[in-house]
Amino acid sequence: MRPAYLTAARNLQLGREWAVEGDQARALEVYEDALTILCALPPERTRDVLLAHTHLAFFQTLALAGADAGQKHLHLGVSYARSTRDPLARAIAEECLSGLDVVL
Repeated sequence: MRPAYLTAARNLQLGREWAVEGDQARALEVYEDALTILCALPPERTRDVLLAHTHLAFFQTLALAGADAGQKHLHLGVSYARSTRDPLARAIAEECLSGLDVVL
């Protein structure tokens, strides 16, 4: 199970890097891969924290691209951030909800 977490975390990291570099399509692809891996795992805090970060990064990348399709990811990311009480995920969620600059 740990290799799955590491793979999902690596996909999240790569997605963030590609989003910042302007390759949103590639970023969204690896976010989707991370979500597929994480959703196949049993519920636990580590999985839920990674889901929060991945959904929020997905939303931010779509926002950077000017797409309106990210509301589902925002909702799920905020929900996971609140339930896990992960300080970084909660800060990112609050930033997304505030409508201020999109932060990766």
